[in-house]
Amino acid sequence: MKRNELRNELRFLLFCALIGATAGVVFWLFLFAMQQGTWLVWNVLPQEVASSMWYSVAVCGVGGLLLGLLHRRFGDYPEPMADVFARIKRTGTYPYKNILAIILMALIPLLIGSSVGPEAAMVGIMAALCCWAGENLRFAGAESAYYSKIGASVGLSVMFRSPLFGVFEVEEGDEESGLGELSRSGKAVAYCVAAGAGFGCFSLLSRLFGGVASGFPSYEVVQGSWLDVLLFVPYVAFGVAFGLFFLAGEHGFDWLGNKLPTIACELGAGIVLGVVTALLPAVRFSGETQIEVLMGGGFGLYAPLAVVGVAFAKVLLTNMCTGLGLRGGHFFPLIFASACFGTGLSELLFGGDVAHATIAAAVVAAATLATTMKKPFAVAMLLMLCFPARMLGWIVPAAAVGAWVSQKIKL
Repeated sequence: MKRNELRNELRFLLFCALIGATAGVVFWLFLFAMQQGTWLVWNVLPQEVASSMWYSVAVCGVGGLLLGLLHRRFGDYPEPMADVFARIKRTGTYPYKNILAIILMALIPLLIGSSVGPEAAMVGIMAALCCWAGENLRFAGAESAYYSKIGASVGLSVMFRSPLFGVFEVEEGDEESGLGELSRSGKAVAYCVAAGAGFGCFSLLSRLFGGVASGFPSYEVVQGSWLDVLLFVPYVAFGVAFGLFFLAGEHGFDWLGNKLPTIACELGAGIVLGVVTALLPAVRFSGETQIEVLMGGGFGLYAPLAVVGVAFAKVLLTNMCTGLGLRGGHFFPLIFASACFGTGLSELLFGGDVAHATIAAAVVAAATLATTMKKPFAVAMLLMLCFPARMLGWIVPAAAVGAWVSQKIKL
């Protein structure tokens, strides 16, 4: 009996390692395809054609049209993470037969410069792969829902270079997975095995074939002053208000997307995206490159109110993309937008002082993200992507307040 239990546990851990390794490989391949495709569309082809607003409109319009056709044929993918797990809970599986279409629908918005991130794609792809394994591999057993959570957790952790982020973000509902009898320590071991395999495979591929997108750069460590302490509450209030603005825009564009016909919706969104990003390149893509410019003081060329304006434009563009069919994640764009908002507020008060700007960006970003995610610890782990750990003393309280406000008003 004990031998059989040990064998089952080893098989379970082995399969978790396989899932983690798959997540690392899939994410590296996805980033590689995104990086090469983006370089082709925005750096190689413009040398052959007139690089102008018309090129931007043409690329985004054609991308929107292709997405509309794919959505009408296969459905609206990639789905938000909550919708992915809700579907698995409701149906017991995820549509893995359309995984190539899901990958294509995830790549197109990123290639044409939509203001979205790749995390939604990663969750959907891993859910599809895990459900396929659970239903087609005998040794995988029938726990595809639980394996999907493991795969999504590892994928998010590798993506955001934060081993704990996936745990906090995909923490709900484990007791309903069919493995509820597994102890907390057992789940922790399973996740550690999977995460180790995921990070190991991603690092190995990066070392062998060259690195892919490196993620957000990190702010330098700064020392706060009594002025920053006094401004903590106003910064948090602005961050919460900014998060509420994001949620309002999300609801508004989702409503509009449900009213408009497929194809026309995506085509119109693509044309608007092309026009806006041609006029304001700072809001193109997910925000990783732009936040590096922001950190380096490149946005100092803008007036403070213009920096704040870029933040609001970024949010509205992200809402439009996710609501009207150019689907993707919102974590990366919202990090950039909220950091931009905090920087603009700091510049209004202190000019170009880097220390004040960094603290303002951290506090506003923490409050904004916690208002939208309602998970303060997940927000803290996520913001370690671009802020040093020493700033947790600013980030955690701001995130706690943002999550509390969001839960109280039940958005």
